[in-house]
Amino acid sequence: MKLFKWLTGLVSGLMLVSCVTINIYFPAAAAEKAADRIIEDVWGPGTRPGEELESESDPAQEQSSRIEAEHQTVAIRILNWLVSPAAAQADININSPAIIELKTDMKERHNQLEPFYNSGAIGLTQDGLITIRDAKSIPLKDRNRINALVTDENKDRKALYAEIARANGHPEWQDEIRQTFAKQWISNAAKGWWYQQGGSWKQK
Repeated sequence: MKLFKWLTGLVSGLMLVSCVTINIYFPAAAAEKAADRIIEDVWGPGTRPGEELESESDPAQEQSSRIEAEHQTVAIRILNWLVSPAAAQADININSPAIIELKTDMKERHNQLEPFYNSGAIGLTQDGLITIRDAKSIPLKDRNRINALVTDENKDRKALYAEIARANGHPEWQDEIRQTFAKQWISNAAKGWWYQQGGSWKQK
């Protein structure tokens, strides 16, 4: 019965695809993966949500999952054949010289910023930047230096979002790329770091 329903849905979907022209759209999933890769390069490797070891599943469930995966693979192949290349989801290029240079600068700067993320002096904003959250926790002698680092970091982050959009031939994606990064910076933040959500500060 489940297989019949699946096949019925597949046929309906194929009929719809064959009659409709699909345009290139912002590839949100690819953008999230690209953001995660850049963040890992800048902050260093770490455990992301969903990467914990999974418990063992029973053989029957594994066999059912394999069968379902095979069905989905067949569907994907058929859809790829029917849908023109222009309709395919775009990939995200993050390997331009400008992007690599920005990543390198941000990685070097992170070594100086990390202690202040850990102390809560600096927090992640909900628009993909960083800010001084608790200036009093920064030693007086370090405040000018940390303010300059925050300014430089935000400058590079804005440049990074713009460059990713430009490198992929879609400058109009800049805001969506920034929104994606804003979410992924917070998602990848270490335990104890502070971030903004809904106008208030929260701690991971």
